[in-house]
Amino acid sequence: MTGPRPGRWRAAAPATAARVVLAKNLARSIRRGHPWIYRDALRPTVDAIADGALVQLVARDGRPLALGFWDARSPIAVRVLAGLPSLGDALGTDATMVTERARAALDRRLSFLDLARTNAFRWIHGEADRLPGIHVDVYADTATVRFDGAGARAFYRGRDIDALLVETGQAVGLRAVVERGHPAAAPSLREIEVRENGLLFGADLAHGGKGGLFLDQRDNRAAVGALSRGARVLNLFGYTGGFSIYAAAAGAVRTMTVDIARPAIAAARRNFERNQLPTVDAAFHAGDAFEFLEGARRRLEQWDVVVSDPPSFAPSRVALPAARKAYRRLHRLSAGVVAPGGLFCAASCSSHFGRADLLASVEDGARDGGRRFTLVELRGAAPDHPVVPEFPEGDYLKMAIGRVD
Repeated sequence: MTGPRPGRWRAAAPATAARVVLAKNLARSIRRGHPWIYRDALRPTVDAIADGALVQLVARDGRPLALGFWDARSPIAVRVLAGLPSLGDALGTDATMVTERARAALDRRLSFLDLARTNAFRWIHGEADRLPGIHVDVYADTATVRFDGAGARAFYRGRDIDALLVETGQAVGLRAVVERGHPAAAPSLREIEVRENGLLFGADLAHGGKGGLFLDQRDNRAAVGALSRGARVLNLFGYTGGFSIYAAAAGAVRTMTVDIARPAIAAARRNFERNQLPTVDAAFHAGDAFEFLEGARRRLEQWDVVVSDPPSFAPSRVALPAARKAYRRLHRLSAGVVAPGGLFCAASCSSHFGRADLLASVEDGARDGGRRFTLVELRGAAPDHPVVPEFPEGDYLKMAIGRVD
């Protein structure tokens, strides 16, 4: 854990960059701003290059194209920091560039967030904020950092990223930075309370997945809450109860939160209590969502709003065939417990399973069960998780909201 340091953070000394040569003609993609260069797109390097080292990417004819940092083991060998025409300016001033981009990313969040109501948000969203390979989330006075691979970790650690964030984050009252998943951080962490749209949640930064609150679903939680007044709401893969809390606060007559992890269910109960929401109208089930749905179908149970927010079934393209079957089965079972005319809110967090894939899966799954799904709205992640045209891989979170008849 890192706390404030006396004095101002200083940029690292300028560095030189090794040269790596493209084996494939990717100049157009690089000029358009795509930030990833895969290892198989490069000529083999003669010299060993350390993780995080600056590299200058050049075309097959020797023309310079971009500046990035190296990852010695990842399939993504280079993460691009700057391309032409700013390449010359970037070389040797990369630490200053990181500082400026981090500040710009925070300014963008502060332009639409009300910190009095929401003090948990994503500050740096990797490639979309032109800081590839790093994600920074703010939970009240603590920021968590996640690096995508050893190259990113070495690059940003070499530029004293913790001190940079503490100094820049003074605008939001930041006091400490921890690296998510790093063993040294866990003993010093605690569950802290954060606000999201005026609601209170516990954030377990040591043990909770994504801190116990998936920040990218913030606006979708609010949307579901607005649809839940007077409704019976089922929250599948409910984790620590986010969608259930929003629904109950908006006036749902009853909520059911289902998650296979007992600690998550216990945290969901605590979140109801910290928001002074009556648990007499809230049910909690620790168990497999598929088994729960099979049982609910046999019992002829139905809900007016059903939310399905599973973990990624398709972490890679290789997993897509199995993922399609799992999503379709889930959507069949989920649509089957929606009351006639009720709403089904189906989410996917896999970038390999696109918007068209999700919509087709929901429609086909509902049809398999003799129901019909009519789309009302197709949503994405909250704006602190931006998607930029040059990096379509960043469009990972989707939620289809529709009526089931």
